[in-house]
Amino acid sequence: MQQFDVVIIGAGPSGSVSASLLKKQGFSVCVLEKQHFPRFVIGESLLPHCMEILEDAGLVEAVHAEPSFQFKNGAAFTWGNRYTYFDFTDKFTAGPGTTYQVRRGIFDKILIDETAKKGVEVRFGHEVLALDNSGELAVISARTEAGETYQIQAKFVLDASGYGRVLPRLMQLDTPSHLPARLAHFTHIDDNITAEDFDRNKILITTHPSHRDVWLWLIPFADNRCSIGVVGLPDVLEGDSETVLKKFALECPMLNRILANANWNNEFPFRNIQGYSANVKSLHGKHFALLGNAAEFLDPVFSSGVTIALHSAQLAARLVTQQLNGQAVDWEQEFTKPLMVGVNAFRTYVNGWYDCSFQDVIYARNPQPEIRQMISSILAGYAWDENNPFVAKSDARLKALAEVVGKAEIDD
Repeated sequence: MQQFDVVIIGAGPSGSVSASLLKKQGFSVCVLEKQHFPRFVIGESLLPHCMEILEDAGLVEAVHAEPSFQFKNGAAFTWGNRYTYFDFTDKFTAGPGTTYQVRRGIFDKILIDETAKKGVEVRFGHEVLALDNSGELAVISARTEAGETYQIQAKFVLDASGYGRVLPRLMQLDTPSHLPARLAHFTHIDDNITAEDFDRNKILITTHPSHRDVWLWLIPFADNRCSIGVVGLPDVLEGDSETVLKKFALECPMLNRILANANWNNEFPFRNIQGYSANVKSLHGKHFALLGNAAEFLDPVFSSGVTIALHSAQLAARLVTQQLNGQAVDWEQEFTKPLMVGVNAFRTYVNGWYDCSFQDVIYARNPQPEIRQMISSILAGYAWDENNPFVAKSDARLKALAEVVGKAEIDD
């Protein structure tokens, strides 16, 4: 039976980063990926915190070199006739202030191709069927596309399977999310935007004028394409994806205006995903740990998914290195608790977005510059900086700030 130091399930961003970091430490690493790349994945808007993790993994130069990626330096918000934005270079926390908006099929393939060049063995079309972690080594059962089954051993297994959530399914780790089961309809359009007040260097997040718990994303790429989607509760967004997405988009003043010449019907299909929020009983166990969306996914509103995935990959790779080098590791204290600092901070602002308290803060007419810098840091992905009061005491700080700001109203 073939043996590796580490087997990683999934070749997405967290799989590539963890594999590259562990290979850099001299370990033998094998990545098992059920699909073939490139493949479509939603979640195209990165956050600046991702860039320092990609640099640590030796993957950032390949990302910089891809011409189809759109430079990103912030996030813009619009509601009714109101418009505001956050510049990620003007933030509380040190670190990169810019990143990219990417087609994930291209982005994910670049990362795993670069990872393979480092000497990591990558097996596409291999599905993980079971994990036996009862012995001194983990035993992974897998199956090829041709139907051949085999087993490999590993000293440690990282689940980077994203929405596939392989180990949570196989090991009965899933538990209901505390967030409502929302629905998203989305597609890619030829945007044909010429409006001077639209900034392609920022994601545009739009609050629906009358349904404040319904919002839309508009993520521009570098070639006249945009990813566009609408998110809300299923009873509000009931219907076929094309009809619902167009209806809600064109009811928003700014989107209606800037998308006047958009081509909605290209070769890219209209899609939807429902009940995407997920949670687990534990982020780790004997011989394994869960990364990114395989562990917990919150909501797409602040583009936190890839950032949480990469942060968890970097943290796990460091702990696996220590453990394989014979050092004692407390995975609960050194992995789960530190990781949940950022996850819980993001959760505060996701909940605040939907109960409108955070929307009121974002759309406030006279924001305080220092507070905006702290919020900008979180929106840029630096949700683990506990020197930021809006990370360390996120619930209390948001509640207090929302009370000061008061109810936001639509401009006349």
